[in-house]
Amino acid sequence: MNRRVVITGMGLITPVGIGVENTWAALCAGKSGIGEITRFDTSDHQTKIAAEVKDFNAADFIPKKEAKRNELFISYAMAATRMALEDAGLEINESNANRIGVVTGCGLGGLGIMEDTILNVATKGPKRVSPFFIPMMIGNMAPGMISIHFGAKGPNLSFATACAAGAHAIGDSFKMIQHGTVDAMITGGTEAVVSATAVAGFNAMKALSTRNDEPEKASRPFDRDRDGFVIGEGSGILILEALEYARERGADIYAELIGYGLTGDGYHMAAPPPDGNGAVRCMQAALDDAGIGYDSVDYINAHGTSTELNDLYESRAVKTVFKDHAYKLAVSSTKSMTGHLLGGAGGIETVFTALSVYHDMMPPTINYENQADECDLDYVPNTARKAPVNIAMTNSFGFGGTNATLIVKKNDDQ
Repeated sequence: MNRRVVITGMGLITPVGIGVENTWAALCAGKSGIGEITRFDTSDHQTKIAAEVKDFNAADFIPKKEAKRNELFISYAMAATRMALEDAGLEINESNANRIGVVTGCGLGGLGIMEDTILNVATKGPKRVSPFFIPMMIGNMAPGMISIHFGAKGPNLSFATACAAGAHAIGDSFKMIQHGTVDAMITGGTEAVVSATAVAGFNAMKALSTRNDEPEKASRPFDRDRDGFVIGEGSGILILEALEYARERGADIYAELIGYGLTGDGYHMAAPPPDGNGAVRCMQAALDDAGIGYDSVDYINAHGTSTELNDLYESRAVKTVFKDHAYKLAVSSTKSMTGHLLGGAGGIETVFTALSVYHDMMPPTINYENQADECDLDYVPNTARKAPVNIAMTNSFGFGGTNATLIVKKNDDQ
């Protein structure tokens, strides 16, 4: 059984906006969500900037008592899920609960509560540890709490594949529906680790931008003067359904998910191989899964982290897979505006890719000012572009050499 799978609902909590409409408008306007860190004292840190979510109140989406017991990454995912379910008009009840599952991705889980608890144990002793510490910390509590709160009783899973986690969650959800295991899935990614430990750790790896005096210009994928990624937070959740199930409900459809590829680099714990081989095989696997040629793709929402190696090697990989067509399609990195949501990136960026197809609009790569060596593709520089987008691809690559690619197609089931 290979059922067609469509996207019927989406929810977003991002550094550039709360909700799909606000976020999409900000992206198309080229608005940056990056600024000075407010979550902790950055005096001793090399990096003092991040893409924080602003004006989020968990109690607007879930009961206040419940919100207090959740770490932020869980609340972000639950809020985005409420939006997505309402957008899809999908009611979960006794008749369908067993056929609707939840799969989300999260790279670092409740790192913030872990930080606080370790300090508490060290300074005040073990009796000061909250009974909610473990449930607040573990990554799988995001899909767990979504399942509990909204009543979905199908497969319940969490991926922890670093920066590819959200895309892997969506890809595996796609396959579950395609193969008939479930009829619908709540899926995506979430992350909330703008914390002293995370920033210090990524600084130690020399992975973060230190352009502290110009936060809005710090994330500059594919630009010659890029100096590292900017850590971001938030959540992107999608409702995927079997086409016939969506038809039966009379649901509106944003786009169709048609391809999924996943590979491993087998190369290095953090750096991709110079020839982008893992990314090459991943994109090709997604094209093969979708049953389309490389020249069918109009737009790629790139992984595009604003790091020296990723942007170069992803560009090389695109040229290898797409050959001459690489210079005809458009490639942009929305991380230039949202920062890098780590395990949440694949969630929000799949939403962005579906919206690109739905609206025939390519969001820009902002801060693209000077061409870098070998980064010579069409990166939709600085200004969004209205153009036909029939088929679009999104890439997510993670530490450990884990890769995921998804392909989205315009809905032709009218």
